[in-house]
Amino acid sequence: MRNLHLMPSSLERIEYQSGAGAPQSKVPRMSFAPETSEITIRNIDDVAQIRAVEDLQKEVWGISDLDVVPLTQLVAAREAGGILIGAFAGPTLVGFVYGFPAYEHDQLAHHSHMLAVKPAYRKFDLGRRLKLAQREHAIAQGVRLMTWTFDPLQSLNAYLNFTKLGVVSNRYLPDFYGEDPSSFLHQTGTDRLWVSWFLKSDRVQRLTTGVASEIEFVPGFPLVQVDPDDSPRRNSLSAGLADAIASIEIPADINSLHQLKPETTLRWREDTRWAFTAAIKAGYVVAGFVRGTRENQRLGKYLLAKKSVHNFE
Repeated sequence: MRNLHLMPSSLERIEYQSGAGAPQSKVPRMSFAPETSEITIRNIDDVAQIRAVEDLQKEVWGISDLDVVPLTQLVAAREAGGILIGAFAGPTLVGFVYGFPAYEHDQLAHHSHMLAVKPAYRKFDLGRRLKLAQREHAIAQGVRLMTWTFDPLQSLNAYLNFTKLGVVSNRYLPDFYGEDPSSFLHQTGTDRLWVSWFLKSDRVQRLTTGVASEIEFVPGFPLVQVDPDDSPRRNSLSAGLADAIASIEIPADINSLHQLKPETTLRWREDTRWAFTAAIKAGYVVAGFVRGTRENQRLGKYLLAKKSVHNFE
């Protein structure tokens, strides 16, 4: 079986939007950034900071009070082994990550439920920094596996998860949160990829140090590809799944596309659901993501390998 290299260095670099033993990290001020001398990443400890987590959920995701994870749940989860870490510009909370203990693949795990960063701070790479702090905390608890879900049509999230962090996925979940939740992020439905992050794998440890390598091979026609007008085109399953490696393309910015062509984004949901479901059923694992251009059109591409998810542990 052909090896798959999943840490591209030649393609476009995209900055992500968005406990005990978790170190603080600092980001120097940049000219385009908000006026702040440093950003620290540390545990969220007191009631006022947790109230700020409630507010940040509404600011970032546009959700109603009913859908906010409340202070009482966050406090209880922290006491029971949950991880709640914030990014602070001075005293101000500008991002956070939250998760709770889980049991998956017959082992103790950690499920990361939320990651949010204020829009003005999304050029500090805080999504990755918060996840790495969460990883260190989980490892200190004896955990080797972390999972979470994300919308596979969101290319920036895919880039963070697969390219910067090194997750893999063999689960596609249609309408995971139902058909009509309140957030503006759910305009095209709530299908999700359930990803596994093997915290101490060689692959993940290389990425935490910033090591990258070229992608050597992407075969044939993708199961779904981006047409010149940004609409999806389904290709033959037999052709797309003929090799040990397959691919699925998505638009570079599904949110902007939705503003212009909402009916097209619904087609993207239907066609990518078809492609991911068929590939996973056929024994493929979603193992990587790259961003690039084709004839001046920006797009993203998932890379799938015909392997077990446990090959990546």
